[in-house]
Amino acid sequence: MFSNINTDLEQLNNNLRKISGPRHPILYAAAEYLFSAGGKRIRPAIILLVAKATNTKEQLYDEHKRLAEITEIIHTASLLHDDVVDNCKTRRGLDTVNQKFNNKVAILAGDFLFAQSSWYLANLNNLSVVKIISKVITDFAEGEIEQGLRNFDPSSSLDTYMNKSFHKTASLLAYSCKAAAILSGADSKVQKHFYNYGKHLGIAFQIIDDILDLEGTEKNIGKPQGLDLKNGNLTAPTMFALDKCPELKEMIQREFTEKNDIQLATQIITRTNAIKQAKDLAKEHAQASLEYLHSYPKSQSIENLKLFSYNIINRIS
Repeated sequence: MFSNINTDLEQLNNNLRKISGPRHPILYAAAEYLFSAGGKRIRPAIILLVAKATNTKEQLYDEHKRLAEITEIIHTASLLHDDVVDNCKTRRGLDTVNQKFNNKVAILAGDFLFAQSSWYLANLNNLSVVKIISKVITDFAEGEIEQGLRNFDPSSSLDTYMNKSFHKTASLLAYSCKAAAILSGADSKVQKHFYNYGKHLGIAFQIIDDILDLEGTEKNIGKPQGLDLKNGNLTAPTMFALDKCPELKEMIQREFTEKNDIQLATQIITRTNAIKQAKDLAKEHAQASLEYLHSYPKSQSIENLKLFSYNIINRIS
Protein backbone atom coordinates (compact mmCIF):
# COMPACT_ATOMS: atom_id res chain seq x y z
CA MET A 1 0.00 0.00 0.00
CA PHE A 2 2.95 2.32 0.59
CA SER A 3 4.91 1.35 -2.52
CA ASN A 4 4.80 4.76 -4.22
CA ILE A 5 5.31 6.81 -1.04
CA ASN A 6 7.93 4.80 0.89
CA THR A 7 10.65 7.43 0.51
CA ASP A 8 8.27 10.17 1.65
CA LEU A 9 7.27 8.15 4.72
CA GLU A 10 10.93 7.59 5.63
CA GLN A 11 11.54 11.33 5.45
CA LEU A 12 8.40 11.93 7.52
CA ASN A 13 9.70 9.57 10.22
CA ASN A 14 13.04 11.40 10.30
CA ASN A 15 11.30 14.77 10.61
CA LEU A 16 9.01 13.57 13.41
CA ARG A 17 11.93 12.34 15.50
CA LYS A 18 13.51 15.81 15.31
CA ILE A 19 10.33 17.70 16.11
CA SER A 20 11.10 19.05 19.56
CA GLY A 21 14.81 19.72 19.08
CA PRO A 22 17.38 19.61 21.90
CA ARG A 23 16.24 22.88 23.55
CA HIS A 24 13.77 21.09 25.84
CA PRO A 25 15.51 17.92 27.12
CA ILE A 26 12.42 16.30 28.67
CA LEU A 27 10.16 17.05 25.70
CA TYR A 28 12.95 15.96 23.37
CA ALA A 29 13.32 12.67 25.25
CA ALA A 30 9.55 12.11 25.25
CA ALA A 31 9.20 12.89 21.53
CA GLU A 32 12.23 10.79 20.61
CA TYR A 33 10.84 7.86 22.62
CA LEU A 34 7.36 8.32 21.20
CA PHE A 35 8.22 8.61 17.51
CA SER A 36 11.02 6.06 17.66
CA ALA A 37 8.42 3.55 18.87
CA GLY A 38 7.26 3.40 15.29
CA GLY A 39 3.61 2.90 14.52
CA LYS A 40 2.07 2.13 11.18
CA ARG A 41 1.90 5.76 10.01
CA ILE A 42 -1.42 4.89 8.37
CA ARG A 43 -2.83 8.41 8.57
CA PRO A 44 0.06 10.25 6.91
CA ALA A 45 0.27 7.48 4.30
CA ILE A 46 -3.39 8.02 3.40
CA ILE A 47 -2.86 11.79 3.22
CA LEU A 48 0.10 11.39 0.86
CA LEU A 49 -1.88 9.00 -1.34
CA VAL A 50 -4.88 11.36 -1.46
CA ALA A 51 -2.48 14.19 -2.35
CA LYS A 52 -1.16 12.18 -5.30
CA ALA A 53 -4.61 10.97 -6.35
CA THR A 54 -6.01 14.51 -6.49
CA ASN A 55 -3.03 15.97 -8.31
CA THR A 56 -3.09 15.70 -12.10
CA LYS A 57 0.63 14.96 -12.20
CA GLU A 58 0.54 12.47 -9.28
CA GLN A 59 3.19 14.49 -7.50
CA LEU A 60 3.59 15.74 -3.95
CA TYR A 61 4.11 19.36 -2.98
CA ASP A 62 6.07 20.33 0.13
CA GLU A 63 2.74 21.44 1.63
CA HIS A 64 1.34 17.92 1.20
CA LYS A 65 4.32 16.45 3.04
CA ARG A 66 3.95 18.97 5.85
CA LEU A 67 0.22 18.21 6.08
CA ALA A 68 1.01 14.50 6.48
CA GLU A 69 3.37 15.37 9.35
CA ILE A 70 0.73 17.61 10.95
CA THR A 71 -1.80 14.79 10.79
CA GLU A 72 0.52 12.35 12.57
CA ILE A 73 1.55 14.96 15.15
CA ILE A 74 -2.09 15.70 16.03
CA HIS A 75 -2.89 11.98 16.21
CA THR A 76 0.09 11.35 18.50
CA ALA A 77 -0.76 14.30 20.74
CA SER A 78 -4.27 12.93 21.19
CA LEU A 79 -2.86 9.51 22.15
CA LEU A 80 -0.66 11.11 24.82
CA HIS A 81 -3.69 12.73 26.42
CA ASP A 82 -5.83 9.59 25.98
CA ASP A 83 -3.22 7.46 27.76
CA VAL A 84 -3.31 9.76 30.77
CA VAL A 85 -7.12 9.90 30.87
CA ASP A 86 -7.39 6.11 30.48
CA ASN A 87 -4.44 5.37 32.77
CA CYS A 88 -2.99 3.26 29.97
CA LYS A 89 0.45 1.83 30.75
CA THR A 90 1.42 0.26 27.40
CA ARG A 91 0.95 1.13 23.76
CA ARG A 92 2.45 -0.65 20.75
CA GLY A 93 3.92 -3.11 23.23
CA LEU A 94 6.00 -0.43 24.98
CA ASP A 95 5.52 1.70 28.07
CA THR A 96 3.42 4.78 27.40
CA VAL A 97 5.02 8.19 27.92
CA ASN A 98 3.02 8.67 31.15
CA GLN A 99 4.34 5.33 32.40
CA LYS A 100 7.96 5.90 31.32
CA PHE A 101 8.08 9.50 32.56
CA ASN A 102 4.92 10.68 34.38
CA ASN A 103 1.48 12.16 33.71
CA LYS A 104 2.76 15.73 33.83
CA VAL A 105 5.36 15.11 31.13
CA ALA A 106 2.80 13.24 28.98
CA ILE A 107 0.27 16.09 29.19
CA LEU A 108 2.93 18.74 28.50
CA ALA A 109 4.31 16.70 25.59
CA GLY A 110 0.79 16.40 24.16
CA ASP A 111 0.24 20.16 24.56
CA PHE A 112 3.59 20.82 22.90
CA LEU A 113 2.69 18.62 19.93
CA PHE A 114 -0.70 20.30 19.50
CA ALA A 115 1.06 23.69 19.58
CA GLN A 116 3.72 22.50 17.11
CA SER A 117 1.04 21.23 14.73
CA SER A 118 -0.67 24.65 14.90
CA TRP A 119 2.63 26.36 14.05
CA TYR A 120 3.23 24.08 11.07
CA LEU A 121 -0.39 24.57 10.02
CA ALA A 122 -0.14 28.36 10.05
CA ASN A 123 2.98 28.16 7.90
CA LEU A 124 1.11 26.34 5.14
CA ASN A 125 -0.34 29.79 4.34
CA ASN A 126 -3.67 28.32 3.28
CA LEU A 127 -6.57 29.72 5.29
CA SER A 128 -9.04 27.01 4.18
CA VAL A 129 -6.71 24.26 5.39
CA VAL A 130 -5.99 26.12 8.64
CA LYS A 131 -9.72 26.39 9.36
CA ILE A 132 -10.60 22.75 8.78
CA ILE A 133 -7.59 21.22 10.54
CA SER A 134 -8.12 23.54 13.51
CA LYS A 135 -11.63 22.08 13.71
CA VAL A 136 -10.06 18.65 14.21
CA ILE A 137 -8.40 19.71 17.47
CA THR A 138 -11.75 21.04 18.71
CA ASP A 139 -13.39 17.76 17.71
CA PHE A 140 -10.83 15.79 19.74
CA ALA A 141 -11.70 17.76 22.87
CA GLU A 142 -15.44 17.38 22.22
CA GLY A 143 -15.06 13.64 21.68
CA GLU A 144 -13.11 13.21 24.91
CA ILE A 145 -15.75 15.16 26.85
CA GLU A 146 -18.58 13.18 25.23
CA GLN A 147 -16.86 9.94 26.21
CA GLY A 148 -16.16 11.09 29.76
CA LEU A 149 -19.75 12.18 30.34
CA ARG A 150 -21.06 8.81 29.14
CA ASN A 151 -18.71 6.53 31.06
CA PHE A 152 -20.54 3.61 32.69
CA ASP A 153 -23.84 4.84 31.20
CA PRO A 154 -25.80 1.86 29.78
CA SER A 155 -28.44 4.23 28.41
CA SER A 156 -25.96 5.58 25.85
CA SER A 157 -27.18 5.14 22.28
CA LEU A 158 -25.38 3.88 19.20
CA ASP A 159 -25.83 7.36 17.71
CA THR A 160 -23.93 8.82 20.67
CA TYR A 161 -21.16 6.28 20.13
CA MET A 162 -20.93 7.07 16.40
CA ASN A 163 -20.82 10.80 17.10
CA LYS A 164 -18.03 10.31 19.63
CA SER A 165 -16.16 8.02 17.21
CA PHE A 166 -16.29 10.69 14.53
CA HIS A 167 -14.95 13.37 16.85
CA LYS A 168 -12.18 11.23 18.37
CA THR A 169 -11.01 9.32 15.28
CA ALA A 170 -12.70 9.98 11.96
CA SER A 171 -12.60 13.78 12.05
CA LEU A 172 -8.81 13.86 11.70
CA LEU A 173 -8.79 11.54 8.70
CA ALA A 174 -11.81 13.17 7.02
CA TYR A 175 -10.58 16.75 7.28
CA SER A 176 -6.97 15.84 6.48
CA CYS A 177 -8.06 14.06 3.29
CA LYS A 178 -10.07 17.13 2.34
CA ALA A 179 -7.10 19.38 3.14
CA ALA A 180 -4.84 17.28 0.89
CA ALA A 181 -7.32 17.75 -1.96
CA ILE A 182 -7.44 21.51 -1.30
CA LEU A 183 -3.64 21.74 -1.46
CA SER A 184 -3.77 19.87 -4.79
CA GLY A 185 -6.11 22.55 -6.17
CA ALA A 186 -9.03 20.09 -6.50
CA ASP A 187 -12.58 21.40 -6.83
CA SER A 188 -15.22 21.24 -4.06
CA LYS A 189 -16.76 18.00 -5.37
CA VAL A 190 -13.44 16.17 -5.19
CA GLN A 191 -12.77 17.66 -1.75
CA LYS A 192 -16.13 16.35 -0.51
CA HIS A 193 -15.51 12.87 -1.96
CA PHE A 194 -12.20 12.50 -0.16
CA TYR A 195 -13.62 13.98 3.04
CA ASN A 196 -16.25 11.23 2.99
CA TYR A 197 -13.68 8.58 2.13
CA GLY A 198 -11.66 9.58 5.20
CA LYS A 199 -14.74 9.88 7.40
CA HIS A 200 -16.05 6.37 6.69
CA LEU A 201 -12.59 4.81 6.80
CA GLY A 202 -11.88 6.51 10.13
CA ILE A 203 -15.12 5.24 11.66
CA ALA A 204 -14.32 1.72 10.43
CA PHE A 205 -10.86 1.97 12.04
CA GLN A 206 -12.44 2.97 15.36
CA ILE A 207 -14.96 0.12 15.36
CA ILE A 208 -12.18 -2.38 14.61
CA ASP A 209 -10.13 -1.01 17.52
CA ASP A 210 -13.16 -1.41 19.77
CA ILE A 211 -13.65 -5.01 18.67
CA LEU A 212 -9.98 -5.79 19.27
CA ASP A 213 -10.28 -4.40 22.79
CA LEU A 214 -12.51 -7.42 23.48
CA GLU A 215 -11.11 -10.03 21.09
CA GLY A 216 -7.43 -9.15 20.83
CA THR A 217 -4.49 -9.84 23.08
CA GLU A 218 -2.10 -7.31 24.56
CA LYS A 219 0.57 -8.64 22.20
CA ASN A 220 -1.37 -7.98 19.00
CA ILE A 221 -3.17 -4.77 19.99
CA GLY A 222 -0.24 -3.21 21.86
CA LYS A 223 -2.26 -2.30 24.96
CA PRO A 224 -4.12 -4.19 27.71
CA GLN A 225 -7.24 -6.09 26.63
CA GLY A 226 -10.55 -4.84 28.03
CA LEU A 227 -9.28 -1.34 28.78
CA ASP A 228 -12.37 0.31 27.27
CA LEU A 229 -14.68 -1.76 29.47
CA LYS A 230 -12.60 -1.14 32.56
CA ASN A 231 -12.77 2.62 31.98
CA GLY A 232 -16.52 2.54 31.31
CA ASN A 233 -16.12 3.42 27.64
CA LEU A 234 -19.08 1.61 26.07
CA THR A 235 -18.29 0.75 22.47
CA ALA A 236 -20.33 -0.76 19.62
CA PRO A 237 -19.97 -4.45 20.65
CA THR A 238 -21.01 -3.64 24.23
CA MET A 239 -24.00 -1.63 23.07
CA PHE A 240 -25.19 -4.42 20.79
CA ALA A 241 -24.83 -6.93 23.65
CA LEU A 242 -26.72 -4.71 26.11
CA ASP A 243 -29.97 -5.30 24.20
CA LYS A 244 -29.74 -9.01 24.95
CA CYS A 245 -28.05 -9.26 28.36
CA PRO A 246 -29.60 -7.50 31.40
CA GLU A 247 -26.79 -8.81 33.61
CA LEU A 248 -24.29 -6.79 31.56
CA LYS A 249 -26.24 -3.62 32.37
CA GLU A 250 -25.98 -4.43 36.08
CA MET A 251 -22.20 -4.85 35.84
CA ILE A 252 -21.85 -1.53 34.06
CA GLN A 253 -24.00 0.27 36.61
CA ARG A 254 -21.80 -1.01 39.44
CA GLU A 255 -18.75 -0.01 37.35
CA PHE A 256 -17.32 -3.54 37.27
CA THR A 257 -16.43 -3.36 40.95
CA GLU A 258 -16.98 -7.04 41.73
CA LYS A 259 -14.26 -9.62 41.23
CA ASN A 260 -14.01 -10.99 37.66
CA ASP A 261 -16.63 -8.50 36.37
CA ILE A 262 -14.48 -7.49 33.38
CA GLN A 263 -13.77 -11.10 32.45
CA LEU A 264 -17.44 -12.06 32.79
CA ALA A 265 -18.60 -9.03 30.83
CA THR A 266 -16.19 -9.88 28.01
CA GLN A 267 -17.49 -13.44 27.91
CA ILE A 268 -21.09 -12.22 27.83
CA ILE A 269 -20.39 -9.88 24.93
CA THR A 270 -18.44 -12.45 22.90
CA ARG A 271 -21.03 -15.23 23.31
CA THR A 272 -23.76 -13.07 21.74
CA ASN A 273 -23.67 -11.95 18.11
CA ALA A 274 -22.61 -8.45 19.25
CA ILE A 275 -19.09 -8.83 17.81
CA LYS A 276 -20.54 -9.89 14.47
CA GLN A 277 -22.91 -6.91 14.49
CA ALA A 278 -19.99 -4.58 15.19
CA LYS A 279 -17.96 -6.19 12.40
CA ASP A 280 -20.88 -5.74 10.01
CA LEU A 281 -21.06 -2.07 10.98
CA ALA A 282 -17.32 -1.64 10.31
CA LYS A 283 -17.73 -3.36 6.94
CA GLU A 284 -20.57 -1.00 6.03
CA HIS A 285 -18.34 1.99 6.61
CA ALA A 286 -15.37 0.42 4.80
CA GLN A 287 -17.65 -0.29 1.82
CA ALA A 288 -19.01 3.25 2.00
CA SER A 289 -15.47 4.65 1.83
CA LEU A 290 -14.91 2.74 -1.43
CA GLU A 291 -17.97 4.34 -3.01
CA TYR A 292 -16.21 7.69 -3.05
CA LEU A 293 -13.26 6.33 -5.05
CA HIS A 294 -15.07 4.51 -7.85
CA SER A 295 -15.50 7.58 -10.08
CA TYR A 296 -11.76 8.31 -10.24
CA PRO A 297 -9.45 7.09 -13.02
CA LYS A 298 -7.38 4.06 -12.13
CA SER A 299 -4.00 4.99 -10.69
CA GLN A 300 -1.55 3.48 -8.24
CA SER A 301 -2.59 5.97 -5.56
CA ILE A 302 -6.31 5.27 -5.95
CA GLU A 303 -5.70 1.51 -5.93
CA ASN A 304 -3.60 1.82 -2.77
CA LEU A 305 -6.33 3.87 -1.09
CA LYS A 306 -8.84 1.15 -1.97
CA LEU A 307 -6.55 -1.42 -0.34
CA PHE A 308 -7.01 0.25 3.04
CA SER A 309 -10.75 -0.33 2.78
CA TYR A 310 -10.38 -3.86 1.40
CA ASN A 311 -7.96 -4.76 4.19
CA ILE A 312 -10.55 -3.83 6.81
CA ILE A 313 -13.21 -5.91 5.05
CA ASN A 314 -10.90 -8.92 4.64
CA ARG A 315 -9.50 -8.61 8.16
CA ILE A 316 -12.89 -9.08 9.81
CA SER A 317 -14.57 -11.43 7.32
